Amino acid sequence: MESATNQSRLTRRSFLKKAGAITSVAAISPFTISSFLTRSSDDRRIIVIGGGLAGLSCAYELDQAGYNVILLEARSRPGGRVRTYRDPFADHLYAEMGAEYVDSTDTYVRDYCKKFNLKVLPAKQYDGVYVRGKYLTMKGLKSGMDSLPFEGTRSGQLFGQEVHYIQKWIDLVKQKGEHSPEVQALDKMSVEEMLKKGGAPKDIIDLYTYTNATESTSVPSKMSALNMVLANARTSAFSENTVEGRIFGGNDQLPKTFAKKLGTKINYNRPLQRLVFDNNGVTATITENGKLTTIKGINCVLAVPATILRNIKINPGFSAEKTNCIQKQQYGHVMKIAMQYRRRFWDEKNSIGQRVFTDTPLRRIYHFSIDQPGPRGILLTFTSGEDAKKLGRLREENRMKIAQNTCSNIWPEAPQYWENGITKYWNEDPWVKGSYSLAGIGQKGFREILAKREGPVFFAGEHTAVNRASMNGAIESGLRVTEELKRAVKV
Repeated sequence: MESATNQSRLTRRSFLKKAGAITSVAAISPFTISSFLTRSSDDRRIIVIGGGLAGLSCAYELDQAGYNVILLEARSRPGGRVRTYRDPFADHLYAEMGAEYVDSTDTYVRDYCKKFNLKVLPAKQYDGVYVRGKYLTMKGLKSGMDSLPFEGTRSGQLFGQEVHYIQKWIDLVKQKGEHSPEVQALDKMSVEEMLKKGGAPKDIIDLYTYTNATESTSVPSKMSALNMVLANARTSAFSENTVEGRIFGGNDQLPKTFAKKLGTKINYNRPLQRLVFDNNGVTATITENGKLTTIKGINCVLAVPATILRNIKINPGFSAEKTNCIQKQQYGHVMKIAMQYRRRFWDEKNSIGQRVFTDTPLRRIYHFSIDQPGPRGILLTFTSGEDAKKLGRLREENRMKIAQNTCSNIWPEAPQYWENGITKYWNEDPWVKGSYSLAGIGQKGFREILAKREGPVFFAGEHTAVNRASMNGAIESGLRVTEELKRAVKV
């Protein structure tokens, strides 16, 4: 378990997100749904839709508790937005093209990793900064030797430059309380508007757009000021130092382990087409081997993003407020680009660093293969918001060309060691159609509404979690629904 010291530290990601060797799994279950039903005649069946960490953790815990559960997944693999790429890389290299970091406060992920004998290794802190064509070091910034080329910044730090300009609203929360009308009214204000009212120059808003990239995946004009203020008011332990980690050998080992333990109770390539429910239970219509098949249960867990729920036929339909939230819940834009080089030039003496923060379209560029052997290595990027959206409009080869050129500007020796690469734009993924949820303007209360059961239908997914936009949040939601079902249905 984490030490008391680590538990008290708060990473940049958790700072804002809290406001709002395993054998491979068979790609396709050898059983059809009909054969499953034949073998499982108990009419007290719970159907879980979605094989991401939310659905997997829920189905696993229900199964462990003795419930009759079946999990249906549209893809040919478990994990959802947890996606570890091993092809086309050499020397057993891999890269996380989806959910990546495990924060020190991500207790659900860490508890399951411990239970499943998976090791979490710490990730490297940022050591380089490349902004407005200027090379800086984190060491230089923290010591005051280097300064950011942005108006209105304070020395000694990179992240959190915006806090000074919203302090009066943070004080308002402490004086009036989170639920006061004065504080709740901030939900109608954007982050950009708040920063301007606080006297922040344009440079601070521009810098915030990049430093906040992994938390919002959007732009300040579309983000709720309420969420931003509450996040700052709820903690005094903010640290810009990263205390994140990754699962050694690939994050996909966690969903694969869940799936292995579920065995034939998880069925792949079964997308949900229609859901009919009443007081007697649910009937799910899915596609199986190109044909429509129905499966009945007493309850159903919808563990899929709101972006996907929008296109599923529901009869008789959900409540008006639930439907409104499903239709309007905001999701950001994320693209990750992995580049394989035959030499790890970023490790050399005169390099800017191994993990670089930038204001380029790539935003974050870092040595992913730090815990992997061999001369080759992978530089991984995290692009979000408008930059991801713009790159997403381009063909694969053009995305890669921009990535290569950017890396060449930061590391001039990069071109001579280039081998190959791959991109992943989550907004064009047919089973997500977005990155992860975010707190949009006027969307306070959305999470609670999206998480609330409607008759025999329960709802999971990171968009329903307190710790949203994370693997930890997905599992949190799965465990919440497990407890709700245990109270509603006795074995």
